Amino acid sequence: MIVIGVDTHKRTHALAAVEEATGRVRGQREIDANESGQLSAVRWARGLDSERVWAIEDCRQVSRRFEQALIAAGERVVRVAPHRMGASRRGERTPGKSDQIDSLAIARAVVKDGVAEFPVAYLDEAAMEIRLLSDHRSDLVAGRTQIQNRLRWHLVALCPELEASLPRGALSRVRALDQLARRLRSLPAGPRAAIARELVSQIRRLTLQANTLERTLRELISAHRPALLQETGCGALVAAVLIGRTAGAQRFKTDASFALHAGVAPIPCSSGQRRHYRLNRGGDRQLNRALHIIAITRGRLDPETRAYLQRKEAEGKSRIEAMRCLKRHLARHFYRQLTARGRHSASVAPMPF
Repeated sequence: MIVIGVDTHKRTHALAAVEEATGRVRGQREIDANESGQLSAVRWARGLDSERVWAIEDCRQVSRRFEQALIAAGERVVRVAPHRMGASRRGERTPGKSDQIDSLAIARAVVKDGVAEFPVAYLDEAAMEIRLLSDHRSDLVAGRTQIQNRLRWHLVALCPELEASLPRGALSRVRALDQLARRLRSLPAGPRAAIARELVSQIRRLTLQANTLERTLRELISAHRPALLQETGCGALVAAVLIGRTAGAQRFKTDASFALHAGVAPIPCSSGQRRHYRLNRGGDRQLNRALHIIAITRGRLDPETRAYLQRKEAEGKSRIEAMRCLKRHLARHFYRQLTARGRHSASVAPMPF
């Protein structure tokens, strides 16, 4: 069997085929990032070996089309995280960096660790739609925050009392923005007041767009994974992150693989008789943040979760360590939710504490 490493770019893709058993290079080539290039890549690979695995660096924006074409052609595809390719490249004898060196490093990273250690590419169009809308909403909210900060500084110069009267989060509510616009119209005319009124209009527009996207996400999630919305602490925005950033939970063989992807799998750092685990700073940090939000909410609202955290603290763990244990339980629970059969599957069993 051969492993074909693929280093993807906007206009070209670099390919390198190596034998799984020995790591010997079987061939290298570069293709155009279009349909004809994809067809030539498949024909080239089929001419090298009847049994093959494609290893693609996990860069969704540039690798998605090629990944879709390979899966549609019946090819087996695994995703390689960029940091694993970097570690493989450092072990190469050839110094420097190029597309061919990178594609070879991707292939040899899979050969070194074994194909089974990498998540299989899985196309989930519904999850992709949810992720695109969720990311777009996040961009809108980030832009709105910048405008809100500028508006507050203008209000400090115009009327400090007015700025001080605005509670936290007021500039994200349409009704509060309408009231602020009326107050600004009563102030003396001038460039700063005009700028402030324009900023209020921009914030209102972005807020309406973000609210519309949130409603759309709720509808999509209700059709795709409705059980998530019944979970304590898992609203539409958090559920959108779980679905979109996971990108098809079926590609993970176990909940442990999913937990590692989410950055909630503890990393052992023991020595001698001392048994200890340290914080995992890897994985998808957006997915990690979603699980953290759920953990905090459940720790405040769910009696069983509060009892679990108290039990962990009684064992000698700090509050932060107890929360890490809870997030690992949550990863297992939501992995089962995301892999439950059928879009309208009932909620899986409660979390076992």
